Amino acid sequence: MKKKSLKDLLLFHELAFILLIVLAAAAGAVGIHLWEKSSEESNRISSLVLEVQQTRGDLYRQLKELFDAYFLEDQGARKEYDDFTIALEKHFTRLNTLAVDHEETQAIQALRRSYQEFVFETSTLFDQHKGINNQATQDAIKIALNDGLESGLFLRYEAILSSTEKLLSQKQKELTAQQTQTKQKATILLIIPLFLALILLVFSRVFLNRAIVKPIKSILNATEEISAGNLSHKVPREGASELTDVSAAINTMAEKLLTSQETIVRTEKQAAQGLLVPMLAHNIRNPLASIRATAQVMESPELDAQSRESITGIISTVDRLERWTGSLLAYLHPLKPQIHRTSVEEVIEGAMMPLLQKMKEKNITLALPSWPVEDMIYTDQHLLEQVIYNLLLNAIDASPTKSTITIGYFTNARDFTLTIADEGVGMPFTPDASTSQLAPTTKRFGTGLGIPFSLKVCDALGGQISFTKHDVTKPTQSSITLSNAVLAKSKSDQGTLITMTFPKMHTKT
Repeated sequence: MKKKSLKDLLLFHELAFILLIVLAAAAGAVGIHLWEKSSEESNRISSLVLEVQQTRGDLYRQLKELFDAYFLEDQGARKEYDDFTIALEKHFTRLNTLAVDHEETQAIQALRRSYQEFVFETSTLFDQHKGINNQATQDAIKIALNDGLESGLFLRYEAILSSTEKLLSQKQKELTAQQTQTKQKATILLIIPLFLALILLVFSRVFLNRAIVKPIKSILNATEEISAGNLSHKVPREGASELTDVSAAINTMAEKLLTSQETIVRTEKQAAQGLLVPMLAHNIRNPLASIRATAQVMESPELDAQSRESITGIISTVDRLERWTGSLLAYLHPLKPQIHRTSVEEVIEGAMMPLLQKMKEKNITLALPSWPVEDMIYTDQHLLEQVIYNLLLNAIDASPTKSTITIGYFTNARDFTLTIADEGVGMPFTPDASTSQLAPTTKRFGTGLGIPFSLKVCDALGGQISFTKHDVTKPTQSSITLSNAVLAKSKSDQGTLITMTFPKMHTKT
C-alpha cells in the first residue's frame, strides 16, 4: 500500500477543517433562515388576528353610533358612523394584503361581505330616519333595529368573525409546532458540525501520533543507536511517505556503513596477514627444507625400527608444515581462474585420487551419482578440484568408520549443483563467506584454511556454497531436489550436507 505524503495528509486535514467551517456556517444560515421565516409568519398571523379584532371593535363602535342616532338622537352620530366605515374598509384592505392562501382569502372575503350587508342595512336606516316624522313608525324602526340588527346581521358577522379567528388560531398552533420543529432542526444542524469537529480532533491526535510523532521518535532512537555503533539497528518504515523515505535512507546508510566497516576490518586483517605471512613462510620454509633434507639423508635401512619411525615422523611433520604454509599463501593471494573445458566427473575423479587411501583406511564408501554423457562445463578444473578435495577431506575426517559419503549431482541448462553428505556428527559452526577470519578446525593438525579457501574459490568461479545439518535417515526435500540419488541411510542420525552451485559457463571478469 502506497504511503500518503505528509503534504497530502496536511492538505486533507486543512480541507476537513474548511468543510467543518462551511457546514457550521451553512447550519447557522439555515437555522437563521428558518427562524426568520417562522418569525415573519408569526408576525403575519398576529397582524391578521389584530386586524380582525380591530374590525370587531370598530364594528361595535359603529353600531353604537347607529344606536346613538336613533335612541339618543345624536346629531354627530352619522359622521362618526361614516368614519368607522372608512376605518373598517382600511382594515379589510390590510387583511387582504396579509392573506397568503385561499382559505384565508375566502374567510376575509366572507367577513367583508357580511360587513357590507351590515353597512347597507344600517345606511338605509339612517336615510329612513331623516324622512320620517311619525312617532309610531320611528318606534317600530327602533324595535326592528334593536332586535333585527343584533339577532340578524350582527350575529351572522360574529359567526363569520369567530370562524376566521378559529382559522387564525389553528394556523397559530401550526406555526408554534413548526417553530418547535425548526428549533430542533437548527439544534441538530449545529450539533452535527460540533460532533464532526470532535471526531476530527480525535482523528488529528491519532493521525499526528501515528504519522508524525511516533515515526520521528523511532528515527531519533535509530540515530542514537547508530551513533552508538549499533549499525544493525533498523528504523521501522511507518508514518507519512516523507518519514518512510527518511527511515529507508537511514537504514540504507546504516547498511552501507556496516558494509564499509566490515570491508575496512577485512581489508586491514588481510593487509596485516599479507605482510606477515610471506615473511613467516620464507623464514619457515628454509629451515623446513634443511630439516627434511637432513632427515632423508639420515634415513637408512640399517637403522633400528624406532629410529626409522622417528625419522619418518620428522619428514611427515615437515610435509604437513609445508602444506600449511602453501595453503596459507594460496588463500591470501588473489585467485585468477584459468577456464578450460572439462566435465564434473573428471573434476570429482581428480579430487578423489589423493583420498582413496585415506577412505580405505577408514573403510568409507563413496556413493557416486550416474554422470550424464558429454555434460561438459567451462571452469577452472584445478581450483574446483581443490575445493572438492578440501570438502571431501573434511567429510572423511568427520565420518565414522564404515560409513558412507554420498555425492549428488543435478544439472540444468545454465548451472550444475553438487552435494556432499556425510554421516558425521555435524559441523559445530556455520561458515561465513563475509568474514576474513579462518574457520575453526576440529582436527588435531588442521589449519582451518580448507573451508575459507573453498568459499574464496566459489566466489571466484561465480558459485555458491552452503553448509547445513541433516538427518541422514530422513533426507530433506532440498537434498532430494538437488541430488539424483537419495542420501544413503546409516546408523548415525545426523551429518553435514554441503551444497555447491556453479555456472556451466564461467565468464571471466
